[in-house]
Amino acid sequence: MTAFRKLGIAATLVAATGTGLPAFAQAVPPLVYTVILPAGGFGSNNYTEVVTGGIAAAQQFCAELDNESYRVDCLAERLGQIADGIPRNTDYDEVRDILRDTSDQLENLARRNRDTSQMRGRATRQATDTSPEIRTSRPLTPVAPQAQAQVNQQASAILSNTETLLLRSASGSESKSQQYSRIAEALGSSKVLLRST
Repeated sequence: MTAFRKLGIAATLVAATGTGLPAFAQAVPPLVYTVILPAGGFGSNNYTEVVTGGIAAAQQFCAELDNESYRVDCLAERLGQIADGIPRNTDYDEVRDILRDTSDQLENLARRNRDTSQMRGRATRQATDTSPEIRTSRPLTPVAPQAQAQVNQQASAILSNTETLLLRSASGSESKSQQYSRIAEALGSSKVLLRST
């Protein structure tokens, strides 16, 4: 794991919890029904901030790796973690599925172009006074130097396709369109990571 430096700066990756907070509403007396709103306020700007904040934290985490050959798979792993943190049966089901598919595509791209001369390894950012330790959930795969430019182009194309899918998924709903557009924009900014090599 010598390919990673220990990072002292922490950007917390925000992950959603599956727990909900009950919100009570009253219909015609004496009927009372309960609506469960998961933490973070799904279907709202609050939860969109959680997702876009998670993407920004993922970008920062991956950008700080001292070996750029791990960045594509780092981004894959972080997007997978964001997707896994989105509870099912919410307004963000499509976002979760699209991010999970993007994560899988990026991971497969890195694996097909693996640099066998380097070890796979986990990346860790050490805890600070204000944030916990962040560690990848699995070992990351390095991309071979001779394939790096092409892999970065392909990864960028995957991210562009993901932006398009997010925007199309939101068509027909103004509120969904605004939220998905913000997520697509945040994801699109990840392409900057892929231009540095």
